[in-house]
Amino acid sequence: MGCIPSTEAEPDLENFRGLAAQTVFSINEVEALYDLYTKMSNSIVKDGFINKEEFQFALFRNNKKTNLFADRIFDLFDINHNGRIDFGEFVHSLSVFHPKTPEAVKMKYAFKLYDLRHTGYIEREELKEMVLALLNESDLVLSDDVIESIVDRTFTEADRNGDGRIDQEEWEEYVARNPSLLKNMTLPYLMDITLAFPSFILNSEN
Repeated sequence: MGCIPSTEAEPDLENFRGLAAQTVFSINEVEALYDLYTKMSNSIVKDGFINKEEFQFALFRNNKKTNLFADRIFDLFDINHNGRIDFGEFVHSLSVFHPKTPEAVKMKYAFKLYDLRHTGYIEREELKEMVLALLNESDLVLSDDVIESIVDRTFTEADRNGDGRIDQEEWEEYVARNPSLLKNMTLPYLMDITLAFPSFILNSEN
């Protein structure tokens, strides 16, 4: 094991142009994202990639407590599932959270977030686990009865065919009726990255 991890080659203007063409970001915004990516990827381990601890620390200011929501977001950013996020994955995934990204894209991404076991369905236990994780992230404490009633109500409304699980089509119909479910899928400061990120970028020096 003890080999030094290889670092990602620094992107050039052509890479920036390519990423801008494939996402909602401009070339200047991709450059600003590269500055953010560089800070994040070297905040704990200086290997040029973002590992899970760096990701959790940057987004949640906490790399110690286990959080299912943070884990799921990391897994979705880690498109090739190698345990680390490269710059291309970072830009493509952040693009989903841009205010200008169509809701249909956000719906599909949110479905993957809740489909913990990658079965193509959201099952009752998965929904309950994600509700608990989101409450935990918000520091909200609700009784188990209240959480059960939230899950029950969601399934009553979303599981149209009554098979005990929510498929992608049922999920999209449910979210269309309850758009607030996509609130976590939009990061408003992405509208002006070049201005917003200087204050957002890791305050780890403090």
